[in-house]
Amino acid sequence: MDAILRALGSGADPEDYAGLEFWSDPERVGWLTKQGEYIKTWRRRWFVLKQGKLLWFKESTVSRTSIPRGVIQVGRCLTVKGAEDTLNKPFSFEISTSDGCTMYFIADSDKEKEEWINSIGRCIVQHSRSVTDSEVVDYDSRP
Repeated sequence: MDAILRALGSGADPEDYAGLEFWSDPERVGWLTKQGEYIKTWRRRWFVLKQGKLLWFKESTVSRTSIPRGVIQVGRCLTVKGAEDTLNKPFSFEISTSDGCTMYFIADSDKEKEEWINSIGRCIVQHSRSVTDSEVVDYDSRP
């Protein structure tokens, strides 16, 4: 299980957010209720999306000295989609990885859920594309 969570990039390992000024100009912020990874309780957390990372905190006052409670490397995620049918909870959505690890979240409204899904979806595309582009071999440039 730890290997799966590490692959997802969750947990507050300082290397997961080294050099990231998450307190300044984030792409999106807001309250979400998140299901715990080990104990499946629901907790309300403040989320910050910036530069391919989704971080969460206990408080909404995020500063340079704040320590994230967890981090998801969004570029390693496969999908983000609504999860009302899976969880039977309104305004819920899920983020999943190619290895089958899934995390669940609940927004405060349908509008906020859609905005989070769109923001995270854009982030998945942007950050997975940058990895893919660096791995592309250009066969047309052969001598």
